[in-house]
Amino acid sequence: MSPTNRVREGQVFIISAPSGSGKTTLVKELISSLPDLQLSVSYTTRKPRPGEREGVDYFFLTEEEFEEKRMEGELVEWAEVSGHYYGTSYQRLNRYLQQGKDVLLLIDVQGALQMKEKLSRVVSIFVLPPSWKALKQRLEERGTDTIEEIQRRLELARREVDYWSHYDYIVINETLTEAVERLRSIIIAERSRQKEMKEVIQWIIDDFRLRQG
Repeated sequence: MSPTNRVREGQVFIISAPSGSGKTTLVKELISSLPDLQLSVSYTTRKPRPGEREGVDYFFLTEEEFEEKRMEGELVEWAEVSGHYYGTSYQRLNRYLQQGKDVLLLIDVQGALQMKEKLSRVVSIFVLPPSWKALKQRLEERGTDTIEEIQRRLELARREVDYWSHYDYIVINETLTEAVERLRSIIIAERSRQKEMKEVIQWIIDDFRLRQG
């Protein structure tokens, strides 16, 4: 069997970023440019925003449904953000990994720290806006939040950015094209690490040894 046909265990990539820093747009662009990257769809108790679809953007649950999944141990990570709960299904994540798919999680700092504690194959990336002023402007231009909500998100962002040192990589989202390319480069490079390629490398080395003489 060719080494390229062997199914390797997938890897988890985490992206965290303050609200309004453009992470959702970044991830959509990244997924479209790397079709072999599977986006993990989280559970949430917040209401759908205009244009969001069940099972595509989130799985929307009541607080009672979310608590039931948490108590049953179905969530590999969960967090409360802005008064709403978010979480990732362990069963769905594990299924993707066993199929050899690399999985991208768009989760907050709380969830990222939980994932890094529980899983060994995790690459974490923190996306920063170029400045506090730029983040404020993006939140205002988005037009979906009240002034009070924008202030609350800015205060949350002020606390979240202090966790940058817990992440493996930092990407500054000054321009969409450049930020997406940096994210792509990180994922492609991580896939080529020796530990990720070990089985394939060994197959090739053994094949060369068999041809000696």
